[in-house]
Amino acid sequence: MARRSGLLSLAELPPGYAGEVVTLEVSGPTRRRLLDLGLIPGTRVAAVRRSPAGDPTAFNIRGALIALRAEDGRRITVRPVGEREG
Repeated sequence: MARRSGLLSLAELPPGYAGEVVTLEVSGPTRRRLLDLGLIPGTRVAAVRRSPAGDPTAFNIRGALIALRAEDGRRITVRPVGEREG
């Protein structure tokens, strides 16, 4: 995903860093699932850790630890916020 004015995909967010959801570029059941998980614009999401194989990545979303595949993360745009966490 091309970076636009400091934005990046959720899949590019390194473990230990947080971002604020800007857009979800998905539709249908996948969009509904992501919205149900709390991934709505304005939500703060922190990348916690990647699996040893690199996919999926665990994210802290509204206090819940959720694993998302890179395929889904590439379709979510975030604005990095703050410094490295942890």
